[in-house]
Amino acid sequence: MRSPSRAVPALALALLLASAAPVEADAAPLVETSPTGFAAVDALGQNGTTGGAGGPTVTATTAAQFLAYLDTAGPLVIRVQGTIDITSKQGVRPDKTIIGVGSSAVVNGGGLEFHRSHNVVVRNIRFTNAEDDAVSIGRDSHHIWIDHNEFAGVVDGAVDIARGAEYVTVSWNWFDRTDKSMLIGHSDGNGSQDTGKLKTSIHHNFFDGSRQRHPRVRFGEPVHVYNNYYKDNALYGIASTMNAGVVVEGNHFENAPHPCYSASGYDASGPGRLVQRNNVFNGSGACETNGTVIEPRTYYAYTLDPAADVPALVRAGAGVGKIGAAVPAP
Repeated sequence: MRSPSRAVPALALALLLASAAPVEADAAPLVETSPTGFAAVDALGQNGTTGGAGGPTVTATTAAQFLAYLDTAGPLVIRVQGTIDITSKQGVRPDKTIIGVGSSAVVNGGGLEFHRSHNVVVRNIRFTNAEDDAVSIGRDSHHIWIDHNEFAGVVDGAVDIARGAEYVTVSWNWFDRTDKSMLIGHSDGNGSQDTGKLKTSIHHNFFDGSRQRHPRVRFGEPVHVYNNYYKDNALYGIASTMNAGVVVEGNHFENAPHPCYSASGYDASGPGRLVQRNNVFNGSGACETNGTVIEPRTYYAYTLDPAADVPALVRAGAGVGKIGAAVPAP
């Protein structure tokens, strides 16, 4: 595993910048919009999530370039062009924007790891065949925005958030037949680190034939799950366990036999709390609710789309190649 603890020396970075693919004026990354939800909240000394804004823009066309840029200290906008083959989970330093060029940017075979990192944006990338997690946000990382990506063929978690991480937004992604889509909370025994943390917003994602963990939550509160499209989810949609607090609203569940677990817990994990409202259940089971949850509006304002409109909105807007289209701004 690549450690994020070593900065690339200035001379080495200069040489990489000189050898990188040129950045054409008409191919610059799209102007970033601010995330909604927890990644936009001013907290922990961070004013929202701005990624690499203010830093230089570079283009990675090889794994060597990509890994070096991830490990560079200071703000950086990293354009990913073509397919980058990596292994394991690679550390990402703070203040980075990692953005795919066009609709063909791929990170294959490995994933990204956040270890005490912050202020990172990951957009418009297709993650394929990760041998572990595709995106692993942990170890007190905060202000991370995962937006308009696609996940397929991931061995473990597509996006996992654990070990005290918080102020995360996961928006407009396509989870294409993933298995363990999203775990929030490391384990049943990790309450001392995760209780009061793991504040996460999950909105306008397409959970397409994905099996479970959309998300599975331990301890975190509030976890806000809204305006997502759940389709053909064989095991379950959302599981709130170990006294987590999850608000589920404005989602559209289609052919999801078990949309929500909470009062009964899940597997070996004890019960959590879950509030549901304004959801559509089309050919799906009932959403199990339990207790009360801190309201997301305590932290941020948001606009809720009607759940009946969610399938069309999400199909049109989720995934790669969409951030320049006329889709609702996340």
